Amino acid sequence: MNYLDLLAADIQREADPASRPPDEDLALYRLYAVLLLAKGVEVTDEDVHNAWSAWASEHDPESPKIAPFKELSLGTQRKDGPYTKAIRNVAARLNMKA
Repeated sequence: MNYLDLLAADIQREADPASRPPDEDLALYRLYAVLLLAKGVEVTDEDVHNAWSAWASEHDPESPKIAPFKELSLGTQRKDGPYTKAIRNVAARLNMKA
C-alpha cells in the first residue's frame, strides 16, 4: 500500500469503524486522502461533495446528485458530513493543517 492508500484506509475506518479497508471504494477514499493532504482540518462538506462527484462521474454518471453542492437539498448535503468529520479527525490526529 502506498501513502495515499494508507491515508484512505484510515479515513474509511474513521468514517465507518466496521469497514475492512481497503474495499471497492478505495478510489473514492483516495480522493478524500488528497483532500486531507490539501486542506487538512479545514476541509468542508462542499470539498467532500466535489471529490465524490468526481468519483461518481465514472461510477454513476447519470446521478442527479452530481451537481454543485449549493444546488443539492439540505438532506443530500448532510450526507457528506460524516466523511468531512472523518477527514478532519484523521487530519487532527496527524496534526495536519491546510
